[in-house]
Amino acid sequence: DLQKRLFKFAVDVIKLLRTLRGGNDLKIMSNQLGKAATSSGANYEEAQAAVSRPDFANKVAISLKEMREAHYWLRILKELYSNNTEIERLVTESLELKNILGSICVKVSRK
Repeated sequence: DLQKRLFKFAVDVIKLLRTLRGGNDLKIMSNQLGKAATSSGANYEEAQAAVSRPDFANKVAISLKEMREAHYWLRILKELYSNNTEIERLVTESLELKNILGSICVKVSRK
């Protein structure tokens, strides 16, 4: 279930961010990543109550945009914390979620 995966992803990102230690640069990245990870799931939740097909398409597109951003920040963290298996897992999960959301966007735009 995509809703459950997006929710778990957001929670897992928050848990990860609570464990990382760093300076001001990490605070900036953590803030951006936390917002993007949680926003992706929130926008997908909103899409489930869309009032029209264009509204659904717009919400899913926003969810995809936010997941792309989350994936970007996770890739940066992967470079900075190279031996962190949880970051690596979240990079993989964000890529999979990005691909799923992208596929939904393509299918909705075709109809």
